[in-house]
Amino acid sequence: MRWVVLLLVMLNAFYYVWHQQEAPLRPKEVAPVSLYKSAQPGIRLLSESKGQSSDAAGQAVAGACLYLGGEIPRSDAKTIEQRLISLDIQTQFGRRQDEFGGVYWLKVEPESRRLVDDALLAGLKQDFPQLKSKIMSCEGIATSD
Repeated sequence: MRWVVLLLVMLNAFYYVWHQQEAPLRPKEVAPVSLYKSAQPGIRLLSESKGQSSDAAGQAVAGACLYLGGEIPRSDAKTIEQRLISLDIQTQFGRRQDEFGGVYWLKVEPESRRLVDDALLAGLKQDFPQLKSKIMSCEGIATSD
């Protein structure tokens, strides 16, 4: 039994020396980050795009509107509309049919969108927890009743 253990130790030592003699792997060459930065366009906010936003394919969309609504009752949507009108924010009430029934949306017009900030949206979402906001093309889902 001692000879078997000694043989295994000797084979293990031989295997170790054999693998140490192979040439070490060379590290992979990595291109500098500056080459990638110049090839990609910078990130722009929608508010910086002067009424022009781009879709996923990179094509210009004729103006982006903010939509507020979702799975909220019609009365809540009308209440939100009244709040926004009292702040001189122009909106358009709309309704869309889906598998759950009617979903109500308020389209904030592009010229009034600068008046809607994160604090206002946070206050509305606190009062109406199911309220959602999306920025989409002005030809989007909201249509008048």
